[in-house]
This record gives sequence, C-alpha cells and structure tokens, in this order.
Amino acid sequence: MAEPTRDADQRHIERIILSTTIASVVALALIAGSISYRHLHLLALRHGESPWTAALLPLSVDGMVLCASMALLADSRRGKRGGVLPWTLLVIGSLASVAANIAVAEPSIIGRAVAAWPAFAMIGGLEMAFRLVRQSVAQRLSPGESTAISASVSSDGPAHVAGGQRGRTLQREAWEWALRNRGPDGALPRSTDLARQFRRSPRWARLVKASGMNGSLT
Repeated sequence: MAEPTRDADQRHIERIILSTTIASVVALALIAGSISYRHLHLLALRHGESPWTAALLPLSVDGMVLCASMALLADSRRGKRGGVLPWTLLVIGSLASVAANIAVAEPSIIGRAVAAWPAFAMIGGLEMAFRLVRQSVAQRLSPGESTAISASVSSDGPAHVAGGQRGRTLQREAWEWALRNRGPDGALPRSTDLARQFRRSPRWARLVKASGMNGSLT
C-alpha cells in the first residue's frame, strides 16, 4: 500500500507544480503578448496597412505559433511525434514574430534586444507550458480509456493473447519495468519508451501506467 500512496502524493505535487507553472506562463503570455502585439501593429501601420488590418495582423502571427503548438500537443497526447507541418509553422511563426518586433526597434543592439524580448519570452513560455502538459498527460489516463483497456491491449499485436492471463502478466511485467526505470526525480519512464521496450503502442503503455498507479497491477 506504501507504493500507491507515494505515487498519489507525487501526482498531487506534480499537479500543484503544473498548475502554478501554467498560471505563471499565462501571466507572462499576457504581458509579452500585449507588448508584441503593439510592435506588430505599429509595423503594419508603418508599411501601409489600414487600421483594421493592422489590428488583425498581429493575431495571425502569434496565432500561428499557438495553433502549431496545440497541434504538437495533440499529437503528443496520441503518442505520436509532431508532423512536419506543425513544426514548420511553429518555426516560421516564431521567426516572423521575433523579426517583426526587431523591425520596429531603435537601430541599436540594445534597442533591438529589448524589442525582441517580448516575442521570445512569449514563445519560450508557451513551449515550456506545453512541455509540462505533454509530460503530465503521459502520466494520466484520459476519460473513457479505463473501459477500453481490454480492447486496446488485445489489438496490439500477435504476441499478446487478448483477455488472457498472458496479457495480464505482460502488463505486470511492463509496470515492474517502469518502476525499476524511474528517473532521478522519481518520474516514470515515458510511455513511448515503455511501448518500445515491450513492442506495444504508446496507448497500451499509458494504460499500463495508469493501471499500475491505481494499484490494479499489484
């Protein structure tokens, strides 16, 4: 019973850290985003855009960064690597945001560094928050997956006997392997690493970790 208790305490601490970090990143994004918006808006006006298009243009630049980051986060939830398109849009949007902020700066090294900082801080803060969310998602079971565990495990390859004792044994072996390979901070291995070790899907690995943490594999 000690192990499930420690896992529950660890998950509680991780939720507090995650919530605090996300709140801090949201505050940072609001501050940096408002400054970046002003710079982009000013740049658009300087180059002949009408007031209403100049008001919308900054949203299209930083919005591309946000959309690409959310697409990468969605891929991570499904146990997939991010595709070429979202990564490309993320890089292009980030470079465009930083470049636009620099373009309106005072023509000096310090002036350009100060102008570029809000865009850099917003992009870095968003990516830091999404990384924490991706790591947290890997430790949780999404709603409805608990009822699908048998179907998920049975579809993961010929080496597994659906619904049989062999399948349950394999889940216990995977959970024991995960416990033996915790990180220095006590975190369980990534679902992708667990899946690769047992030649199963990341979804199967997430289900194993969730079942292990709630004590059903002990």
